[in-house]
Amino acid sequence: MRITSGVVSGISQLARIRELSRDASKRLKWFDFYETHGRNARLTCRYFGISPQTFYRWKSRYNPLHLESLEDRSHRPKRLRQPTYSRELEQAVLGIRQRNPRWGKYKLALLLACQGYHISASMVGRILSRLKKQGILKEPRPNHISARKRQRLRPYAVRKPKEYQASRAGDLVQLDTLDVRPLPGIIYKHFTAHDVTSKWNVLSVYRKATATTATDFLDILAERMPFQVKAIQVDGGAEFEALFETECQRRGIKLFVLPPRSPKLNGGVERAHRTHTEEFYEVTDSTFDLPELRVELRQWERVYNTVRPHQNLGYLTPARFLEQQKLREVMCH
Repeated sequence: MRITSGVVSGISQLARIRELSRDASKRLKWFDFYETHGRNARLTCRYFGISPQTFYRWKSRYNPLHLESLEDRSHRPKRLRQPTYSRELEQAVLGIRQRNPRWGKYKLALLLACQGYHISASMVGRILSRLKKQGILKEPRPNHISARKRQRLRPYAVRKPKEYQASRAGDLVQLDTLDVRPLPGIIYKHFTAHDVTSKWNVLSVYRKATATTATDFLDILAERMPFQVKAIQVDGGAEFEALFETECQRRGIKLFVLPPRSPKLNGGVERAHRTHTEEFYEVTDSTFDLPELRVELRQWERVYNTVRPHQNLGYLTPARFLEQQKLREVMCH
C-alpha cells in the first residue's frame, strides 16, 4: 500500500473504502478533497457544507494508515448508572411478577406497597427490564385460548390472490351487510352486492343476517345482475359461512374472504353503503314496514343503476357503462 500526501491512493484506497461505513467513506472524501486542493480547510468546509469545528474535530482523529479512525466512536457512557434497589426488592418484584405474568408495572407497584415496599412504578419497570435482559424473567408462551376470536377454517373460501384482477363486470362482486335502524327498537339487515368494475348494485333488506338470508340473497343476485357473477368477496361474518359457502361452491362462484379488521379491502361496497344511507334511507318517506321497504328499495336500486350518474364511471350510469363495454367488445371482435 502506497501513501501519498497522507492519502491512501489507487486500488488499495478503493478496497479499504468498501470496508468503511457510509459515514466514514463520506469523511474520507473530505480529506481527499482537502489534500488535493492545497490543504484549504475553509474551501473544504464550504464545498461539503460542514462546519470548521466538525472538520477539525475529525482531522485530529484521522490517521491515513488506519481509515477506521473515521468511524463513529461508541457513545456509551464511561460510568453507567448502577441499580439503587436492593437484591431483596428485586426478588420481591420477580416473585410477584412470576405469579402474575400479565400484570404491568403499575399493578405490581401497588401490590408491593401492600407488602411494605416503597417503590415507584418506573423503578418496577427498570427492574423488569433488567431481569428480562439477564434472561431471568421470561414472558409466558401464549396458549391461544384467550378471549380473542380464532380464525375458523373455511372449507371453500380463500384469500383473494394478489394476481387476481377484476377487468370485466362480474369478475369480482363485493358483498356486505349494513345495520339499518329506521325507528326505535327496529333493526333491519341491509344487503348490498357491489360489482367493482361496473358499480352495478343489487340490494335487499331482511330482519336478520344469517347464512339462510345470505343464501336467499344469492338467488336475488343471480336474478338482478345483468352479467354472470364469477367471484364474490365477503368479510368474516358468520352469515357468509356454512350454507352460504356451500351454495357458492355449488354454483361455481369463487368465494374470497377478507383478512380480519380490513374493511378497506371492501372499500367499494363500504362506500356504496354510505350512498344508500344518505340518498335513500335518510330521505325516503316510508313507514319502514318490511314489505313496503323492500318495494321502495327495489325502486331505488333501479335509480342507482340506470339514472344516477357515477363520478367514478366518468358520470355514466352503470347501465350505460355496461352498454359501452359490450359495444367495445363487439367492435374488437
